[in-house]
Amino acid sequence: MTDYNSPRKPGLRKRLIIVIGAIVLLFVLVIGFNTFKGIMIGKFMKSMGNPPQTISAMAAGYQEWQPHVEAFGNVRAVHGVDLSFELAGLVESVDVKSGADVQKGQLLVKLVDAQDRAQLASLQATERLAELTAQRSKQQLAVQAISKAQYDTDMASLKSAQANVAAQAALVAKKTLRAPFAGRIGIITVNPGLYINPGTTVATLQQLDPVYVDFTLPQSSLDQLRVGSKVEVTTDAYAGKEFTGVVSATDPKVNTDTRNLGVEATLPNPDKLLMPGMFTKVAVDSGSEQRYLTLPQTSVTYAPYGDTVFVVHQGEPPTSGGQQKPAADPGAAKAAQPGGKSGPSHYVEQVLVTVGPRRGDQIAILSGIKPGDMVVTSGQLKLKNGTPVDINNSVQPAFNPNPRPVEE
Repeated sequence: MTDYNSPRKPGLRKRLIIVIGAIVLLFVLVIGFNTFKGIMIGKFMKSMGNPPQTISAMAAGYQEWQPHVEAFGNVRAVHGVDLSFELAGLVESVDVKSGADVQKGQLLVKLVDAQDRAQLASLQATERLAELTAQRSKQQLAVQAISKAQYDTDMASLKSAQANVAAQAALVAKKTLRAPFAGRIGIITVNPGLYINPGTTVATLQQLDPVYVDFTLPQSSLDQLRVGSKVEVTTDAYAGKEFTGVVSATDPKVNTDTRNLGVEATLPNPDKLLMPGMFTKVAVDSGSEQRYLTLPQTSVTYAPYGDTVFVVHQGEPPTSGGQQKPAADPGAAKAAQPGGKSGPSHYVEQVLVTVGPRRGDQIAILSGIKPGDMVVTSGQLKLKNGTPVDINNSVQPAFNPNPRPVEE
């Protein structure tokens, strides 16, 4: 049988080869284009480098620190007492206003004492009679008109009468309440006509200048504590105000339960701002001043492998080989920036540091940096070694050795 299609087979094979070649060429072109695009993007990104980051920075410098031991204490009056009567009675008069400043011996409250005063007058009359009798007995004894026994009896009667008068006078005095010392009276809780029992508190009297502040310190602080050491006291009632005094006394023994030592400080209080019972924060100077290289606490980044800071260097970041890039021509750099602005001229290096004590917003750096090094104080989260930076110190973190809450 004759094959009529045999002349067409060479043409079909040729077309099939052309199609396969075109497909292969298309794949080669696509792969080549993607490879070329990746190479060009990599070169472009490499030429761009790290974008500059805006940070704030400050130069590390030495400061003198006064070491101190902190504690919490309570204000106590040098003289303070709750006033009351020893005897029961009816209130006759209240001769002072609540909250007034009183002098020593000033009359405060008086009980009804008419009957007691009448009894005192009777005893005083008896005393006067006994005194006259004793005088006559003395004269009569001189001329042997009476016996020595009679004279002794009359003298004993005089002393007994004088003792009765003194006892009744003391009873009358107990019906009158006077200030035992100068100070500020509290709120009077009685009124005329009220019957009160012995020991009932009438008011409190506190001497407010000076005052004591009582606090405790651990026994480990004994070698740093001295009588006469300076004390700074603050309280939340007067934010931003410090009261200064000195250590005036310490307990002669350490508490066996807490291993703490009781300490008493004396503070002048001329404005009478500190009142007994107030809660205070106490800082006691200990030892001599220390000189520390100081930075804001926000400068330090804490990590398990160590504490670090970012030090700012001038110039462009070093290359991967460790060599610093040569400074570009200023005119070219200016022209390369939009708007004609020059690019960043600083970069950062992360260094390990050893931190020391803290004071308010400040922290001491014991090693790792030198005085005068520019250290990043904010913006560390977006930094790594070699990152170019722009320094903007229009806003700086807090750097107060004794910060206080901001009142609304």
